[in-house]
Amino acid sequence: MSKQYHIYGIGAALVDTEITLTDTDLTTMAVAKGVMTLVDEARQNALIDYLQNHLVASHRASGGSAANSIIAASYFGCNNFYSCKVANDENGEFYLNDIHAAGVATPAHITPPDGITGKCLVMITPDAERTMNTFLGISETLSVDELDVVAIAQAHYVYIEGYLVTSPTGRAAAIELRKCAEVSNAKTALSLSDPAMVQFFRDGLVEMIGDGVDLIFCNRDEAIGFTQTHSIEEAIAALKKYCKQFAITCGGDGALVFDGEQLTQVAAQPIKPLDSNGAGDMFAGAFLYAISQGKDFKTAAEFANIAAAKVVSQFGPRLKAEQHEELKKGFFN
Repeated sequence: MSKQYHIYGIGAALVDTEITLTDTDLTTMAVAKGVMTLVDEARQNALIDYLQNHLVASHRASGGSAANSIIAASYFGCNNFYSCKVANDENGEFYLNDIHAAGVATPAHITPPDGITGKCLVMITPDAERTMNTFLGISETLSVDELDVVAIAQAHYVYIEGYLVTSPTGRAAAIELRKCAEVSNAKTALSLSDPAMVQFFRDGLVEMIGDGVDLIFCNRDEAIGFTQTHSIEEAIAALKKYCKQFAITCGGDGALVFDGEQLTQVAAQPIKPLDSNGAGDMFAGAFLYAISQGKDFKTAAEFANIAAAKVVSQFGPRLKAEQHEELKKGFFN
């Protein structure tokens, strides 16, 4: 059966501001390094005020983990749909314009309500590690109302962002999307998103996964933390209880992918990392693009590693539109 969309995604809509700073700055601000921390608007504004005097590079972009993946897959050539929630403010308009420019469709029946669009402060230290402090704003109230059941039925894959686990209505929307996908024979993919999500919201993630999804994306720390094991080998065995297939990113050690039958290790690209923000998102987006084109898991992971390496070698969570085409031509031709 021919379907209109390759991927239907759901996740937070966040406008990212990316800033470079030092480990000392993080310590001074009492910010936990390398994870995503939810904060209120006052705390986020206090951090921005502190950082005003030593901005080395700041850049605004539409973000949110699943959005980054969906936008990347769209620029590679997928036809995608995304459910999120923005407010009727300047950031909300910026966000929707940005995602539509990437060719991603959003629910037409929704008018952004009053409120504040979510914002994420992305702090990059000299070791290229990314640390995020997020004010969800109106994104915290993302719910089943933002789903488009007609579009879900027209998707080959649905992609669920693990960060939704922090919001009761967001978690309910993710579960409803999974159930709708199962009814319409769409494949289900979910990202574990962040070690902090696995640590503090594991039960909610298990609820979102239900009787199991087709594909889980995670990194090594998330795989071990989620399965409550002590090694990547144990985690690989335990993950199979929650999904038919998985892709585990392992930083400089590349990626481990399981297609339901075979486990394959794919080497990382040798690069000098500048900014790790968006690496996992790009991996998922490139991987989903490749398997949507009928490529096997090994090929998809090799392409995803190259795309993620490109993101890590420059500032920002996303690539320019033309860079996607260059990567695609360089790899598949």
